[in-house]
Amino acid sequence: MKISDYFGENVFSKAVMQERLPSEVFDEVCSVMEHGGQISMESADVVAKAMMEWAVEKGATHYTHWFMPLTGVTAEKHDSFLSAPDAQGKVILKLTGKQLIMGEPDASSFPTGGLRATHYARGYTAWDITSPAFVKEMACGTILCIPTVFISYTGEALDNKTPLLRSMEALSQQAIRILRLFGDRTAKKVIPSVGAEQEYFIVDHDKYLQRRDLIYTGRTLFGSPAPKGQELEDQYFGVIRERVGEFMADLNRELWKMGIPATTQHNEVAPAQHESAPIYTTCNIAVDHNQLTMETMKRVANRHGLVCLLHEKPFAGVNGSGKHNNWSISTDTGENLLDPGTTPSDNLQFLLVLSCIIKAVDRHADLLRMSTACVGNDQRLGADEAPTAIVSIFLGSQLQDVVEQIVENGAAAKCLSAEQLDTGVSTLPLINKDAADRNRTSPFAFTGNKFEFRMVGSSDCIANSNTVLNTIVAEAFCEAADVLEKSSDIPRDAIRLVAENLRRHSRVIFNGNGYSEEWIAEAARRGLPNLPSMVSSVPSLTTEKAVDLFGKFGVFTAAELESRSEIMYETFAKVTLIEARTMVHMAAKHYIPAIVRYCTRLGDSVCKVRAACPKASVRVQEALLEQTSALLTAASDALEALREAIDRSNRMDCVKELANYCHDTVVPAMKALRDPVDRLEMIVDKDLWPVPTYGDLVFEV
Repeated sequence: MKISDYFGENVFSKAVMQERLPSEVFDEVCSVMEHGGQISMESADVVAKAMMEWAVEKGATHYTHWFMPLTGVTAEKHDSFLSAPDAQGKVILKLTGKQLIMGEPDASSFPTGGLRATHYARGYTAWDITSPAFVKEMACGTILCIPTVFISYTGEALDNKTPLLRSMEALSQQAIRILRLFGDRTAKKVIPSVGAEQEYFIVDHDKYLQRRDLIYTGRTLFGSPAPKGQELEDQYFGVIRERVGEFMADLNRELWKMGIPATTQHNEVAPAQHESAPIYTTCNIAVDHNQLTMETMKRVANRHGLVCLLHEKPFAGVNGSGKHNNWSISTDTGENLLDPGTTPSDNLQFLLVLSCIIKAVDRHADLLRMSTACVGNDQRLGADEAPTAIVSIFLGSQLQDVVEQIVENGAAAKCLSAEQLDTGVSTLPLINKDAADRNRTSPFAFTGNKFEFRMVGSSDCIANSNTVLNTIVAEAFCEAADVLEKSSDIPRDAIRLVAENLRRHSRVIFNGNGYSEEWIAEAARRGLPNLPSMVSSVPSLTTEKAVDLFGKFGVFTAAELESRSEIMYETFAKVTLIEARTMVHMAAKHYIPAIVRYCTRLGDSVCKVRAACPKASVRVQEALLEQTSALLTAASDALEALREAIDRSNRMDCVKELANYCHDTVVPAMKALRDPVDRLEMIVDKDLWPVPTYGDLVFEV
């Protein structure tokens, strides 16, 4: 069967609505989707009935309001289509407009960061009409999923979707002002488009079940590197293993049926690491698709006796996983505002847009860093495998040359032209080079007609980063429009504004090696913020600058920002303490008993050899016993120190204090326990070692 025969078959798309809805109802729905407003309850009833009938035909028995609470994952409560039996005992299937538009999950059991007292439970889900409903085929049945937002009884956003939609509207409104200045009277909205490249690891399910750290935390808390890692660079783009390939084929079918345009699949750099990437789509739909992709990866992997690991750093010593967030902005008429054209030096509208983005990133680098903050990303950022925690922009040689001309002269007289490459083989064509190379060390890189934000963690919800990105660019557009709308000579004043933006904010542009120690020193000299951890980045969320920014465009209230700050501190502390308690459990129940058995085996060997042959040398056994005993003592001491650190954390009430304590005290104590255990893994007999090793996990899939 061709992909086109079943792509999107489980999506209640515009085409399906047009086929199943009366024309006047379809037109009303499309109008609300495009221009905003409220759908009438009469029309909502019609849509709900058609949606239910479509889903039931596909085997659906339940529906759910599918939303994104501040847990970072999705949530759903399933309700059947059954209504009360009639007098004859017959059951009628029903979905009303009211049920479609609004739901009422318990808000007290989700993170609220103090927005709601725990004894107040009411919250609401509201239909996101701009994101199509779909059905999921699950073990518990086929479920109609209605994408929604999630808000509290008092109206605050308790999810990641609501601020994202607000930020998209803010960006569109301000970008339209810019377009009007350049004579565009046709475009009615500007739409951020996103494509999220998703990296992940695949391991065997049976081996996974033997590792409590993988089960409880999603990453290995102990483990020595395998003799072979990624040194030979043979994994990257290598032939996909048969078992993994079967999983990928099944995954693609599932994603395509739900209308997710997954297009790229390949092996990534580290052993057992892979990537899936989609075609770009509207920002909020891309967020929905990425959440669905992560969920589907886990579900499909289980069918194949595999486990999908989405943690940013499941294995020490090899590359971790990120999620490159490719972001662009286009009009509803199809114009990409980040397309520089063949001669960007002459494209004044592009130069203004570019200078505004550079200004936004420089001014709010701390917020962009904060938007990628999750516990797992602390293990990844700045580890010579991903961007540093310092936000900078890569433009490439062509745009860098244009920027330098404008900074120096106030305008660019020319730009570098693209070249051709001759391979020296007569039967091969000349290759048209791109105007710029790529820089894999850059956190925010221009890649032709989009920016690639490479700091996002593989497990994270991309709504957060895109909410920040949309809002900071909206602010820069707003300030540019405020100036130019008063101008009597827009081209003259626009180029002056471009030059001013670039002179003030070009410090954030860096085309070099972001992994180098020299860059860290240079970034400090330039005054760029360096926020190496999640805990150090959280305060950026509640600065006066951030409160003013998000408040101005109605994206977050001050209370919503405070709540998210609270949740981030709480999450860091909870995740770290779960990891610490898991280490205590594994060390006490698995590792130390195994090491004691090994010491006993060595001691028995010494005694038996001496008894059998008093003149025989037992120097090797004694040296091993001495070395193992010393490391065992170090592990035992570190275990007790970690227990004490955990106990002290239980006496802290302030979540900010607790998060900083976990970062400064618990995390080093965890490392102190890991070090001797990992060294012992290289000494203790394989048959005694209680868990699968890195080699077992990443090479035996």
